[in-house]
Amino acid sequence: MAAEVQYWGTGRRKKSIARVRLVPGSGKIIVNDKDINDYFGRDTLIKDLKSPLELTKTLNTLDVLVNVEGGGLSGQAGAIRHGIARALLKVDQDYRQPLKKAGYLTRDPRMKERRKYGLKKARKAPQFSKR
Repeated sequence: MAAEVQYWGTGRRKKSIARVRLVPGSGKIIVNDKDINDYFGRDTLIKDLKSPLELTKTLNTLDVLVNVEGGGLSGQAGAIRHGIARALLKVDQDYRQPLKKAGYLTRDPRMKERRKYGLKKARKAPQFSKR
């Protein structure tokens, strides 16, 4: 049961990688074989993830099928948003300007900072005592 037309996009954020597939449909979003509301508990993540579709007014015309791995829920939602935006470019090149202006095509470069020796975390130092 292969769809006749499908558009692919890969999104990344922190340690998360999302492979996004857009197919013509009614607007269902499936993440790792689960409904979006079951996978992401928070409405803010779901709203953030849907924003490229709302911007291009394709929310109820495309089904979104996602495989995502790595990282936490917030990073995964950002990776899916990036992947959706990249896949929308393949649907129609005219979406490029609004998506770029909204910042959805730019990969967020912020990563977790590495832990340094002598410290408890990346910047947290042990408590200082003069004597």
